Amino acid sequence: MSGGKPHIPVLLRPLIEAVSPVSGIWIDGTFGAGGYSRALVEAGAERVIGIDRDPLAHDMAMDWIGEYAGRLDLVEGNFAHLDQVVEAADGVVLDLGVSSMQLDQAERGFSFMKDGPLDMRMAQAGQSAADLVNEASEEALADILYIYGEERQSRKIARRIVEARAETPFETTLQLADLIEKTIGRSKPGQSHSATRSFQALRIAVNDEYGALWQGLMAAERVLKPGGLLAVVTFHSVEDRMVKRFFQEHGEKKVKVNRYAKEAPEMTQPFEILTRKAVGPDKDELVENPRARSAKLRVARRTSIAARDIDPGEIAMPLVAGQIQDRRH
Repeated sequence: MSGGKPHIPVLLRPLIEAVSPVSGIWIDGTFGAGGYSRALVEAGAERVIGIDRDPLAHDMAMDWIGEYAGRLDLVEGNFAHLDQVVEAADGVVLDLGVSSMQLDQAERGFSFMKDGPLDMRMAQAGQSAADLVNEASEEALADILYIYGEERQSRKIARRIVEARAETPFETTLQLADLIEKTIGRSKPGQSHSATRSFQALRIAVNDEYGALWQGLMAAERVLKPGGLLAVVTFHSVEDRMVKRFFQEHGEKKVKVNRYAKEAPEMTQPFEILTRKAVGPDKDELVENPRARSAKLRVARRTSIAARDIDPGEIAMPLVAGQIQDRRH
């Protein structure tokens, strides 16, 4: 809850429909406020293991998780290593990006709409956005803004950041948002705030979000039993492209079996793709939750083909020098 309003899980209805009938052991790799986990239990999962690296998610769950004793467990950690929490699973759900409860709290530093410390750390540990903005080189900052945020004026913004921090280090969200707005101009009515792309880029860099997604998809492939389901909800084009490419490289389209055929064609990939196109929100959901407008759901079923690693480049993962390292070993 935030301000008395419930946090609405995005694409919950189509996700549950896509993975039904639900049974066995499921991993909710991005627990958040617990919406997906509760829905999976109520849909028939025998046990759900929720993973979240944000201590706030764990604190908030203490008020209600007892209602699901024996069926819902919560683990503090990064979904990049979800295959380490259980030997095998019947399903994995990933709801990517920053949660509304994080955005709504000014003290977390994710939003440029509210003044707060320039933090952005999901795990509330390690390098903060302020550390990155105040210490990274101009070239590194420009690369992060351009590659992770697709900010076309990244060089100009990075140069102004370096000039400004020489006099006064950046400490708050509005301090940085104001500088960006003054550097590239105020956005026109109906357009995103001038700082949107830059804040997205810094958040992704601070939390290594693309690295976690790359590793998390491989971990899901390793942990899922044959017949197990992987459902991923993304919120922007880069994440969706990574998931789409992963399924394309490690999956094959759902096979239609000819009723006269003696047996189904043999599978050759670790996944069978169940969603021909990404599923988006319907009109009712957009009315209930405007934040769902950019969400996309993709679902695939695990086959019996052995899991195999995939290189970042094969799934179009953006790479910034010094920010992403190979952590598979």
